[in-house]
Amino acid sequence: MHVEALAIVCAVRAHGEHGAIVRALTPGDGLLAGYVRGGRSRQLKPVLVPGNLIRADYRARTEEQLPALTVELSESRAGMLSEALPTAAIEWATALTAAALPEAQPYPRLYTALDGVLAAVSAAPAARGWAAALVRYELLLLTELGFGLDLSACVAGGDKDDLAYVSPKSGGAVSRAEGEPYRDRLLPLPAFLVEGGAGAWADILAGFRLTGHFLERDLLQGRAADVLAARERLVDRLKRAVE
Repeated sequence: MHVEALAIVCAVRAHGEHGAIVRALTPGDGLLAGYVRGGRSRQLKPVLVPGNLIRADYRARTEEQLPALTVELSESRAGMLSEALPTAAIEWATALTAAALPEAQPYPRLYTALDGVLAAVSAAPAARGWAAALVRYELLLLTELGFGLDLSACVAGGDKDDLAYVSPKSGGAVSRAEGEPYRDRLLPLPAFLVEGGAGAWADILAGFRLTGHFLERDLLQGRAADVLAARERLVDRLKRAVE
């Protein structure tokens, strides 16, 4: 096994006295784990930061063996880690990716989307520049893993106009007319997820509530549920930023 590619660091775990097991998302081979010798050293620790873009070289003699991984920094996003809100966004996006994706399965659309979100966070620490993109990334991840929401038409009447809610059971959109009598049992559908654009703050928070419901129900169960704490920190900081 030999894979050489640009990769996004998603998770790092100490292994032994000096090494680290790194899970990184590659464009063509998906999420791959590898052992980095000296990964906890002063030289490599700033490289192996979740969110960083690295040039990764995975090598193993057999498919069953954990590959040895050598890394070279391509782009650092660690500069944002001194600010609470960008830190929470990077931590959540990478932790979600590492927890949800099966290993060695290619998801090129997710790679491109995650790289775009992280680049936006690095370019604009203010959440106004990237919060909507992060909601869309969560939706895309649900879709790529087979749990996509159908926001194209009302599941009750087939209407494509004035979609205002989402059924928490089916994940299908519901028009305002059909959903109004049951609004307390439905999830609000933010307009920016249908019409595009950045979205108002209230819509962005509603978007996180929407995606959070399906992420927790369909993907993040058992051990994977541990990463939800990172999401809670992010949403809490977003709410405080709006106030």
